[in-house]
Amino acid sequence: MNYFDRIEWDPRICNGKPVIKGTRIPLSLLLEQIAEGESWEALLTDYPELTRADIQATLFFAQANIDHADIRHVHA
Repeated sequence: MNYFDRIEWDPRICNGKPVIKGTRIPLSLLLEQIAEGESWEALLTDYPELTRADIQATLFFAQANIDHADIRHVHA
């Protein structure tokens, strides 16, 4: 299964942010909630249209973007 088939970008949906295909659930929202300690089970309960594969796709998407990003640490 290609996890990236579960993600779409459409300028008419959520201002073109990547979302879970067929929903208006932005990947950034899922990543934020996971980072804050939300469990997968809670996400699946809060968003009944979401599947475990959608959450996995979100994480793989984030990982792929990090692998292809030029991230620099900036001292403030």
